[in-house]
Amino acid sequence: MQAQISKWGNSLAVRLPKSVTEALKVGNGSSVDLTVERGRIVIAPSKPEYKLKDLLAGITDDNRPESFDDGPVGEELI
Repeated sequence: MQAQISKWGNSLAVRLPKSVTEALKVGNGSSVDLTVERGRIVIAPSKPEYKLKDLLAGITDDNRPESFDDGPVGEELI
């Protein structure tokens, strides 16, 4: 598949075909990482950066797992 580089303001841009964005599960506003590897441009979806405080803020009484204790499983008591 080929694409054309076009001027976009002071930058250059490549339009991604719908089939590519669907395969990568990215859309308008998605973050991607750009790298150059062995003379090739690599565009990959960015991996989300999770912050513990944000994850903990999402815990509610409705989604909080029950705690459990399996007891000792090895030689912990020796």
